[in-house]
Amino acid sequence: MKTKAIFCFYALIFFSCTEKTTNEEQEMTIQDPHSYAIPEESKVTHLDWAASVNFQNKVINATAVLHLENSKDAAKVMLDTKGLNITSVKSNGEDMDYSLGDYDKHLGRSLEVAITPDTKTITVNYTTSKAAEALQWLDPVQTADGNGPFLFTQSQAILARSWVPIQDSPGIRFTYNATVKVPQGMMALMSAENPQKVSADGQYSFKMEEPIPAYLLALSVGYVEFVSLGERSGVYAEPSVLDKAAYEFGDLEKMITAAEDLYGPYKWGRYDIIVLPPSFPFGGMENPRLTFATPTILAGDRSLTSLVAHELAHSWSGNLVTNATWNDFWLNEGFTVYFEHRIMESLYGRDYSEMLASLAAQDLQDEIAEMIADDNAKDTHLKLELEGRNPDDGVTSIAYDKGYFFLRYLEEKVGREKWDAFVKQYFTENAFKVMTTEAFIEYLETNLIDKERINIGTVKINEWIYQPGLPDDAVIPESDRFEKVDKEMNRFVQGTPAEELESEEWSSHEWLHFVRAIPDTMKIAELKELDDQFGFTKTGNSEVLAAWLVQSVKHEYESAYGRLETFLINTGRRKFLSPIYGELVKTEAGTKMAREVYEKARPNYHFVATNTIDEMLK
Repeated sequence: MKTKAIFCFYALIFFSCTEKTTNEEQEMTIQDPHSYAIPEESKVTHLDWAASVNFQNKVINATAVLHLENSKDAAKVMLDTKGLNITSVKSNGEDMDYSLGDYDKHLGRSLEVAITPDTKTITVNYTTSKAAEALQWLDPVQTADGNGPFLFTQSQAILARSWVPIQDSPGIRFTYNATVKVPQGMMALMSAENPQKVSADGQYSFKMEEPIPAYLLALSVGYVEFVSLGERSGVYAEPSVLDKAAYEFGDLEKMITAAEDLYGPYKWGRYDIIVLPPSFPFGGMENPRLTFATPTILAGDRSLTSLVAHELAHSWSGNLVTNATWNDFWLNEGFTVYFEHRIMESLYGRDYSEMLASLAAQDLQDEIAEMIADDNAKDTHLKLELEGRNPDDGVTSIAYDKGYFFLRYLEEKVGREKWDAFVKQYFTENAFKVMTTEAFIEYLETNLIDKERINIGTVKINEWIYQPGLPDDAVIPESDRFEKVDKEMNRFVQGTPAEELESEEWSSHEWLHFVRAIPDTMKIAELKELDDQFGFTKTGNSEVLAAWLVQSVKHEYESAYGRLETFLINTGRRKFLSPIYGELVKTEAGTKMAREVYEKARPNYHFVATNTIDEMLK
């Protein structure tokens, strides 16, 4: 689909478009507080990107040809940049007048280029900064195999502007082609059509024909190989990791089929995964056609692959129907968590998915309590107010899990059959478009609540979206399997030896719940007994280990401190780092340990992680 009418939105809020709407339709412009772009005057519809990756200097030298769609009186195009060294801006070979705006710590600098309504393209020549926030340059020792350096990008939320001059707003979509030069022997991959073999000359070409927002621009360069997992899926990883990754993602084709059976065809061609080095700051990133994944999900038993289901679900929620601004982030993540749980239920049963839902509820309730205690109740609203802040502040359990429980509430009110029909229609009718919270409410009322005469009032919807915390009638799931875990924990607390606990058939989710349920009053000797029996300090399951390390800090179980330091130094996933560092800084001794470990670990972390931990330890 072309981007010509993407900003035309037929609901409560409408985008200004070059193509005029009918007289009956109202036009408004949605202002993205995290972008300098003025798309109603001139917007980017296609990017031709040519780049050379320089590992020695840790920069990318590039040329960006931006194809524009202009209003009839366009005089300028506004782009987002951060730390880019711009050497020239041209159009048809002629130099263009341009200027850079004042620097903002979150937004970077605007790049304003003077144009006329007839300007079809502009060409920006530039070099990235060594400190580009999206780019993670790794030395060989920071990779799994140590065979050479590695580069990956992380553009979400507004970091694409640090490696491409672009309109860096989730509400602006464009297609792209790219040519990338890398050192011989390395493979380059992007969020596009990708190679499956190393190019002999280090030259790679890419094409993304479906329009995407800038936060889904992605590049990875490293000594990786590919293995097929099926007709339209496969995995890339360093050679020593490849077989393990291929096993871990063995159900990927089944996941794609289950997703399509729920909510319609997968529209992105292939679905491949690359397992990145440990410094990747997230569990996964849903870059179209190529999900970036953390190696921390390689547990050896496929127990943590709900993350893959989550990133796959983004192929519909987020990538296909995208939040218009980061204030509407819950529309991406709430739908994705809901969809993820439905995929897992389809493959592994309701009992399994309810364990995931119960763990999500634990995380959500803890985060809501913490936010309210810190006088941040507004950040527990689904619709956020992030103007003047880093949009990364919105990456919390609220968008993910409160969003999920709101959608689950709607499903339970209207019935699964009607709800599934609505969601499928929602993805189909709004494919390759953007969505605001207000427009979603309008769409929900028109296409489900009013249509089916469902008794859900506006007051209740507004309570979920615009009020803090959870509504009183929010249904928090209870897992029968977790009740059995709680029973065993109670038996241990009351004196039953660890070796007599009935835990033989537990999944990793049950073990995670067990570790989280350790009471504050538990003695070090009891922790040691559990550790000796169940091997928590030595476990290869990162979710269970991270929870155990938090408990170890809380209880001053020093036997786990060596593993804690190793884990913090060699793991860059922020989901794990924040709770562990957060527990450490609660005491003077813990703060001292945190700063000592962080000094060693920080060079291995991506900006997304250091930005959080720096603030925590300042």
